[in-house]
Amino acid sequence: MARRVVDIAGRDVAVIEKGDGEPLVYLHGYADVHGVAGDLLPFHNALAAGSRLIAPAHPGCSGSAELTGGHTPEDYVFHYLELFDALGLKDFNLVGHCVGGWLAAEIAVRHPEKVKRLGLIGATGLFVSGQYIGDIFMHSQPERGIDYTTLRHMLFSSSDCELAQRYYPNGRGDIDEEVRRYEMLRMGSFIGFKPPYFYNRSLVDRLHRATMPALVAWGADDHMVPLAHAQAYASGLPGAGDPLVLPGAGHAAHLEASDAAAKAFAAFLKA
Repeated sequence: MARRVVDIAGRDVAVIEKGDGEPLVYLHGYADVHGVAGDLLPFHNALAAGSRLIAPAHPGCSGSAELTGGHTPEDYVFHYLELFDALGLKDFNLVGHCVGGWLAAEIAVRHPEKVKRLGLIGATGLFVSGQYIGDIFMHSQPERGIDYTTLRHMLFSSSDCELAQRYYPNGRGDIDEEVRRYEMLRMGSFIGFKPPYFYNRSLVDRLHRATMPALVAWGADDHMVPLAHAQAYASGLPGAGDPLVLPGAGHAAHLEASDAAAKAFAAFLKA
C-alpha cells in the first residue's frame, strides 16, 4: 500500500493506492476508509487483489484540502476530473459508497466514456418521493453528550454490532478517527445539507447516460438510504440488473458483509 499527496491546481489530494492491473477508483463514504478508518479495510484490500486501487480522500477529509469555491455536485465532479487528469487516468472502473457513490454516479452520467464499469454501494444522490435519506447530521449529535447509539444504528445494521462499536464508540474514541469522522460530516454538510438531504433532483433523469455495466449493492438493513433508492438506481442505469441486496448488513454493507460484497464485486469487475 502506498500513500501520496497529489497537487491539483495548488490543492492537495490525499490518495491511497494498492495493487496492480486495471485502475479502479474508489470514492468513500461514512464509516469507511478516509471517512473514519485511516487504512484500507478488508473490502478495499479484496478489490486491490485484482486491480490498481486508487482511493482519494474527498476534499476536506483525511489530509485532502477543502474546495475553496462552491460545493455543488458539479464542483466535486470537476475536482475529481482534475485529479484523474493529474493521475493520467483516461478510463477506469469506478466504485463509490454513500456520498462517494453519489459522486461516482454524477461522474458517470457526465463522462460515460471515462467509466468502464460503475459500482454503487448504498449511494445517496437521488430524490425518491416518500423515501427520504436519513438525517445523519441530527444523529451525529450524541445523546447526553456521549451516546452515539442512533448514529451507529443509521450507519450499520444495529447499534451494537462490532464494527459500529469499533468506529463510533460512546464517549471519546481514537483522536485521529474522531477527526476523520468530523471532517467527513463537515464535507457531507457542504454537499448534502439541504433537506431531505443528499440529493440532486436532476440526477435520476440523467442516469440513462451512464450506459456502462453497473452493479448496485445495498444492505438489507440500511437505515440511512432506503432500499427504494437501490431500485431507482438499478432502474435508471441501463447497464444494471437487479440490485444486490446483502442480508444482515446496514448502510456500510461492504464492511459488514465484506466477504459477500468483495466476491460480488470481483466477479463484476472481471466479467
